[in-house]
Amino acid sequence: MSETAASATAVTRTLAVPGATLYFRVEGRGPVLLLAQSGEGDADRTVDLVPHLTDTFTVVTYDRRGLSRSTLHDPAGPVTMAQHADDVARLLAEVTDGPALMAGFSMGAAIGLQAVARHPGLLDTLIAHEPVMPNLLPEADRAEHLAELKAIQDVHAADGLAAAFPAIARHLGIDPSHDETEDGLTPQPLTPRRRANFGHFIATEFTAVTTDALDPAAPVRAAARAGTRIVAATGRTTRPTVHTYRCALALAARLGAEPVAFPGGHNGNTAFPRATAQTLKTLLAR
Repeated sequence: MSETAASATAVTRTLAVPGATLYFRVEGRGPVLLLAQSGEGDADRTVDLVPHLTDTFTVVTYDRRGLSRSTLHDPAGPVTMAQHADDVARLLAEVTDGPALMAGFSMGAAIGLQAVARHPGLLDTLIAHEPVMPNLLPEADRAEHLAELKAIQDVHAADGLAAAFPAIARHLGIDPSHDETEDGLTPQPLTPRRRANFGHFIATEFTAVTTDALDPAAPVRAAARAGTRIVAATGRTTRPTVHTYRCALALAARLGAEPVAFPGGHNGNTAFPRATAQTLKTLLAR
């Protein structure tokens, strides 16, 4: 497929990659924009965001390996950040023959930074919204960030998903009972599939984050050499004490630029999809 799509009709496909089969969706017209989700989010988590982007971009969404329809050859095996980055490179090679745009949120932002470092020239622009990347932080903050992630894993292993949810919410500054959202959002109930995705995210992908050794300077150096623009982004209402917010600030400092504030908090892309789409269009209009 070329860099532009012929119509706004969604096409779903699968792609065989080493150790997994990826599910992805392509819809819209214009430059290719890959949306990489946070947490347990799969391609369906952007159901309210994508329709506000497809008039301007060919939007690609996917299930990360191990989530929903993207199956692992060895479900009990480890997953690494490098594998996630390589998946992004192979996925984009299927839909475009030139540098793509990417907006990554939380885990997706960390994967995007990995992709910039491992595959120079793959991306024209990466918007990295509150990346889960402890290595960006000073030593004391990094140790605290890692300890929080390990504590959530321990709670999940001992007492299950319900016990882990409050710890995750505290870690990311999320308050589901009080956080504001736009009107008319598609319900996202906690289905068995989402429960399985949360379990995989906590047990397997937290480990991918905490054991990753990527030099935080590597994406910035690679971007400078390849001409990739990296935009560090925060949630407008995310508390400054939240580690992912501080990761975004640290990334912005390395880039020598001020971070861009997106609507809402850590999960603003799902809570404020219309406003998020407009912010993306403004940032990517160049």
